[in-house]
Amino acid sequence: MAGSSRGARLSALAFAQIVAWGVLYYAVLVAAPAIANDTGWDDGVVFIAITWGLLTSAVCAIPVGHWLDRHPRRVMVIGVVVAAVALLAAAASPTIWIFVAAWIVCGAAQSAVLYQAAFAVITHRYRSERRGPLTLVTLAGGLASTIFAPLTGWLVLAVGWRTAFVVLAAILIVTALPTYALTVESRWAHLDARPGGNGEARRVLRTARFWIVAGSFALMSFSLYAVTLSAVPSSVEKGLDLQVAAWVLGLIGAGQVLGRLLYLVIPHTAAPWIAPASVGGLGAAALTAYGFASGAAGIFVAGIVCGAIRGALTLVQASAVAERWGADSYGKLNGALAAPVTALTALAPGLAALLAGALGSYASMAYAMAVVCALGGVVAIRR
Repeated sequence: MAGSSRGARLSALAFAQIVAWGVLYYAVLVAAPAIANDTGWDDGVVFIAITWGLLTSAVCAIPVGHWLDRHPRRVMVIGVVVAAVALLAAAASPTIWIFVAAWIVCGAAQSAVLYQAAFAVITHRYRSERRGPLTLVTLAGGLASTIFAPLTGWLVLAVGWRTAFVVLAAILIVTALPTYALTVESRWAHLDARPGGNGEARRVLRTARFWIVAGSFALMSFSLYAVTLSAVPSSVEKGLDLQVAAWVLGLIGAGQVLGRLLYLVIPHTAAPWIAPASVGGLGAAALTAYGFASGAAGIFVAGIVCGAIRGALTLVQASAVAERWGADSYGKLNGALAAPVTALTALAPGLAALLAGALGSYASMAYAMAVVCALGGVVAIRR
């Protein structure tokens, strides 16, 4: 593949990730209060629907990852179509239960079009040169909330949430569908030449080492997301007003971009366990600092650092399978690795609130999550 063609395909994939994340993840979070107000549905149930969608994405990640190793273009195109249909069904939902069902279908589609699918394509396409492309795509995905949160807010106010979902479904079809159809490979030549790859994947999945690695990433992701996704209530608890607290959440997102850039420039010649173990240790320190932080400036700085570590963890996880077991069965293995991570991430906000209530404060919850993050880093050692 010529250099210019590779660059164009990578840029297209990055652009599609902005749209896919914006439409299928951030838009519904922004629209949720308006959905509850317009329909009279309990807002808690609306957020439960979103959580069920993410849990469905976790369950579907394993078979979808296997299919991505075989037919990447077909899987991603079907994923976009299913996601658009689910959005239209959600927009037309007469009852909360149909909305929940639509969002569960949307969650299944997410597993075929968001990061895990893009990571599979990049790893197979670029092989040992994957680090830069992985970083670029995750940097692009980080812009999704910046673009689609205000766009969705404007659409909801201008035309209502139902019409807004229709518009967003159209944007997804017009942009992501042709991108995946025209730029993603139909098959992987190196896998066609090595038919034994699936047997190797089954062997890896039967090893304790694989599931210990998956558990370490699940612990670190859960702890970092539990604290950072609770930035608004925890900041209000520390005395900030709601508007300033919202800035804390925004700066955590900016910190993710910083962490991904740092990941790109750090040498990666060390053993594969060193990066996750380092993230676990640094994450524990950052979460502890966030718990202690007071005043707007201190909370801002601690939030940015937590966001940077969370952003770096995304890329460390994306490289974990290829660095340990090679790239040939990446889709299947990475889908299995991502499943517990996605599931715990989906549950993180609710469980964080429960933990904060049980422990007496969000600061105490942050200290507890620091211990969990450190444990995840320890588990990764020598794995």
